[in-house]
Amino acid sequence: MHARSVAAAAIDGVTGKLLQTRLTPDHDHIRSWVRQLPGPVAVTVTYETGPTGFGLARVLNTEGIRCVVAAPSKLQRPSGDPVLTDAKDAVHLARLLRLDEVTGVVVPSVEQEAARDLVRAGGTAVQI
Repeated sequence: MHARSVAAAAIDGVTGKLLQTRLTPDHDHIRSWVRQLPGPVAVTVTYETGPTGFGLARVLNTEGIRCVVAAPSKLQRPSGDPVLTDAKDAVHLARLLRLDEVTGVVVPSVEQEAARDLVRAGGTAVQI
């Protein structure tokens, strides 16, 4: 997930069909795409932790959409493919999620995340 676009991939649990798209990082846009995915069962989504934070996970979880925020250091990476793109990463994450091979991190509450930011800012101020 980046500031301007999000590569998204989904695997239909019944047919195995791969669905791919590019979305804006707007939470409503992502949520509406996830809501329109086919399938008789609940949808689970994942994305890697990073600078985008946990806001999307909180929004999706509030909507009843299970969101696993993946720990990048715990993900299995394909060997022999040095070129990684957002689209390839999205497909890889979708496949790992379908195999239940994604190790999630705890999504902090808004208050916990604000406290962490404050502590980090204080540490940075002391270093300057």
